[in-house]
Formats: sequence, structure tokens, C-alpha cells
Amino acid sequence: MSTEKQGGSTIAIIVMFFLFGMVAFVTNMAAPFGNIWGYTYSWSGMMGNMMNFLAYLFMGIPAGKMLETKGYKKTALIAMVIGLVGLFIQYLSSLFGADVAVFTYGGQVVALNLIIYLLGAFVCGFCVCMLNTVVNPMLNLLGGGGNKGNQLIQAGGSINSLCGTVTPMLVGILIGEVTDKTAMSDVAPLLFIGMAVFAISFVVIYMATIPEPKSAAVEGEKSQYSAWSFRHFLFGVGAIFCYVGAEVGIPAQLNFYLSDPNGINNAVLGGSLAAAYWFLMLCGRLGSTVISGKVSSKAQLSTTAGLGIALLLGAIFLPESVAIGSVPFKCYMIVACGLCTSVMWGCIFNLAVEGLGKYTAAASGIFMMMVVGGGVWPLIQDLIGVNLGRMTSYWIPIALFAYILFFAVAGSKNVNKDIPVE
Repeated sequence: MSTEKQGGSTIAIIVMFFLFGMVAFVTNMAAPFGNIWGYTYSWSGMMGNMMNFLAYLFMGIPAGKMLETKGYKKTALIAMVIGLVGLFIQYLSSLFGADVAVFTYGGQVVALNLIIYLLGAFVCGFCVCMLNTVVNPMLNLLGGGGNKGNQLIQAGGSINSLCGTVTPMLVGILIGEVTDKTAMSDVAPLLFIGMAVFAISFVVIYMATIPEPKSAAVEGEKSQYSAWSFRHFLFGVGAIFCYVGAEVGIPAQLNFYLSDPNGINNAVLGGSLAAAYWFLMLCGRLGSTVISGKVSSKAQLSTTAGLGIALLLGAIFLPESVAIGSVPFKCYMIVACGLCTSVMWGCIFNLAVEGLGKYTAAASGIFMMMVVGGGVWPLIQDLIGVNLGRMTSYWIPIALFAYILFFAVAGSKNVNKDIPVE
């Protein structure tokens, strides 16, 4: 490889890492923001998160098509603009609409400011969907696929986890104790930082050189096959639908458990332990970056899925009286799940697109569509948490980990190697 090509690849990798961080920064605002709205509307704690991930369902396939026809760079630039607009809309929810009733739900009058916030979360979802569609196949490609491709995705995921660690911690500090006076205006500084970062990111990406890999759509080819033709990809789509739900729901319910005004009522502690979960994801991804060149994605995924099931079962059945200070020990078991979820995204993506060749760009769009699981499953888990107890809700991620374990052990095998992919 020439020095010029190596330099271009290095710049592209750095840019992809940066985009990976932006995905976490935007996504991880939604759950802690739920503490603001959840005080007034008990049913709305995960609605912002739901809107954020619901956007994936609508944008996943279009983002994949955009990737094929417009290229990686243009798709990323458009995503930056959409992200800035989404954060600005969320900021507008702090300025007006609190006294304007829109409809009544569950005996409560829902104000316009909540609707504006949810719209902003939905728009931000378009942004992070597009960024994810760009980042994952590009890093897999730059790493050469296989174990090395997964190694690069895990390295980028470390940056993602770093931003994921900082975001809920900052939100917790800005909110402090949740009261009837807590509002979106309290977290406005974080929204302004996000908008500034998006603006700067646009300039950086515009000036950077990003390679455009081969895709069937760019070549104008007609084929009887598609990404859907690969059985292991189909199972992988299901696995990512499950994984994102578990990844988001696990720390979100812990945050609600510790921030509950009728319980511990400490948003700083809730945000700190949620941040600790994301920090362990950072540690796990850094560790995976070191070992992924030698340890297969299948081995990493099956091990972490099994461990995650064991930790959550322990958290459910361990008495709350077993505590360290005022914090039940089961909370730390839930936090430890961050080590398990840390490697799952990269491993699932790597296994699911292995051998897809020119169908990878389209597959990435489909993959992103199913990230809607990050809105669906946490919402279901939250409904269970509100009505049956926060710890009872953890049966949901246990079931999701069980499917991921199946994918790792059996569903990830490519049985369609006869399909031409060059």
C-alpha cells in the first residue's frame, strides 16, 4: 500500500471514529432527558428515546439507498445538518408551549412543549441512523472485514462509548434533583454544545477525503439476489433489533430506578451509574480492540451474551437489602452488563455482513432500520417497570440476550456462499 493511500485511510478512519462518537452523544441524551418529562408525564420517560429510534424504521432503507447512490461523504454531511436541526427543535421545547394544551392522555393534559421535544428527538433519529449507516460498513471495509474489520469497529465503538459515558453524566449534573421545576432549559447548554459540534463536524467532513467503496447500485447492476438472500444476514437483522433494545433499556431503567422521586430520588447518582455502564462499554470495546485480531466475533458474542443473562438473573433475584451504602448491589450487577453489551454491536454487524460483498451498503441500511429495536424494547421494558417494578422489567433484556446467544452459536453461519458478491 502506498504512503498516500495509507494516509487517506488513516484520515477516513479518524473521521469515522468521530462520527461514531456523535452517534452516542445524540442518542444518549434521550433516556436521561426522560427524567425531565417523566416527572410531569409518568408514561413519557422513554418516549423521547422511542422517537429517536423510531426514526430508524423510516430512515434505515432510505439511508442505505442514499449511501449507494450519493456516497458515504454526502450522506454524512446531510446527517450533520439534520442533527443540528433536531437539537435546535429540542431546544425550542424549552422556550414555549408549556401553557398550550394539545390533547389529554391518561387524565393528564399534554402540553405543546412535549410534542416539540418529541419532534426534535425524531429528527435527531434521522441523523444518527444515517451516521450509523455510514460508519459501520466503512470501518468494516477499511479493516478488511473478518476479525480485523471487527477490530476496527470495536475501536470506533470505544469512542462511541466514551461519548456515551459523558452524556448522561452531564445531563445528571445539569438536572440535579428532579422536581416540578425541572425543565429542558436546564440542559440547554448541552444542546448548544451539540449544535456547535455538528456545525464543526460538517466543516471537517467536507474537507476530508473519504473513499467510496464498490456497490451494486453505483454500478447499475441488476441481480436476482440481494442482502435479504443471505440467511445469516436475516438472523443478524433480528440480533441487532434485540441488541440495541437491551443496550439502551438496561442503563435507562437503572437510571429511572435511582432517580425515582418516590425512591432514592437522586438523578446525579442515576446519571453517574448510567455513565458507569457506558464507561464499562468503553473498557470492553478497548479490550475487544486488542483481542479481536485473534479472538473471533462468534466467540466474543456467545461469551458476552451468556454472561449478560447470568448478571441480570442475579440482579433480579438478589435482595435489595444487599447493598453498598444506599445503593443495592444489584445495581452494580446491572452496570456490569456494560462489559457484555460493549462488543455486541461490532460482532453482530461483522458476522451479519460477512461475505455480502457488493450488497454490504444495502445491508447496512436494512440493519439501521432494525435499530428501531432501541425504541421498541426499552418502551416495553419501561411499561413493565412502571407497572410491575423496575427489576421485573429486566426479563426483557434477558430474553433479548438469549436470541443474541442463538445468533452467535448457530444463526451466524453463512450458508449462502454460492451467491456471487463481487
